Amino acid sequence: MNELRTRPLTEEEWSVHKAFVARAFLMDPEPGDAHSIRDLFPDGRFIGVSDGDRLLGGGGIQTRDMTMVGSGPRPVAAVSYVGVRPDSRGRGTLRTLMRAQLDDLHTRAAEPVAALWASMAPIYGRFGYGLATRAATLAVASPGTFRPGAPVGGTVSWLDEEEATPLLREVHSRVAPTRVGWLTRHEPNWAWWLSDSERGPATVYRRAVHHDADGRADGYAVFRSKPKWPATGPDYTLAIDELVAATPEAHASLWREFLDLDLVTTVSSRLVALDDPVTSLLVNPRGVLTDVRDGLWVRLVDLDRALAERRYAAPCELVFEVSDPFCPWNAGRWRLRVDDSGVGSLGATSAEPDLSCDITDLGAAYLGGTRLTALAAAGRVREHRAGAVVAASRAFAGDTDPFCPEVF
Repeated sequence: MNELRTRPLTEEEWSVHKAFVARAFLMDPEPGDAHSIRDLFPDGRFIGVSDGDRLLGGGGIQTRDMTMVGSGPRPVAAVSYVGVRPDSRGRGTLRTLMRAQLDDLHTRAAEPVAALWASMAPIYGRFGYGLATRAATLAVASPGTFRPGAPVGGTVSWLDEEEATPLLREVHSRVAPTRVGWLTRHEPNWAWWLSDSERGPATVYRRAVHHDADGRADGYAVFRSKPKWPATGPDYTLAIDELVAATPEAHASLWREFLDLDLVTTVSSRLVALDDPVTSLLVNPRGVLTDVRDGLWVRLVDLDRALAERRYAAPCELVFEVSDPFCPWNAGRWRLRVDDSGVGSLGATSAEPDLSCDITDLGAAYLGGTRLTALAAAGRVREHRAGAVVAASRAFAGDTDPFCPEVF
């Protein structure tokens, strides 16, 4: 057995990597252009793990900006397209990849925060990633009666792809910097996210755009229909893959558009924030079935730089004792000072700790969606001074549930 090494992919390996990852997940590869995957990593930030000349696994980092609490878009290392051969699991292949990625980010003082979607929830906590966001899948019975006073205004139009494309880009670039957990989306990301593959029995993508009273696009939805026509009549599902709205009127109008369609009995949406207002818009909230799953996992690569990237909801001065066996440069005692304007700074200290936790807990709390009080109740955060956990939890809290609307 040779020593595991990391290296860039060869041209030949790039050409088959999409199929390689599919087989790593025990799936058949979908036909498609391998260059669409390579284009997601324009900076060459993709490495393979090999045993001699044999590729065992690999993964990359997309260069993106993520909207942080109170401070807007900031650089994040978006870890993506990770796969390990089924016959090479348990050899340390993934650990070798994670080691190379995090060491490189730290050594170059690159992005202080990394994030990913986990294929299986138990995996990435071993490498310091904490569960930072959750996502809901909604199924809404149609027709749905809206509450009196629900936002109204503007118009919804169904547009072809060519006409809709620039409007989608415009609305997304307007909304993303205002929503914690959202990512900037470059053209290769658009092409990959809306590639219209793996649709099964559903139709091709359709696009609806909402315009406000002044004619400006301020919302859109990308969706499919799944036709079903039993003897009792039409029983269609309209499946929303993405709904983006800059205003309450745009959000409510797009949902009204779909819930009022006469062929449709169910409107589903596969990735929705936990605090999405659709349930509060309807007279019957039981008409909305919600399935919640884990969303984005966050890793604080360099603790001091990461905690300075976001803003805080309340002033505090607290000493954290942090454990981080995978990235030991973060381990130790740190004093977090947050001023009245919400700006925080972190410095090493020898003072007695107010609370102690693992780096995964701070990653989970980083975007403001996971309460440190909840982690303390689970025994993951330990309080050494009365009131410290509540003070820290209030400081880290966000105004809205963080959410990442795309799997990258």
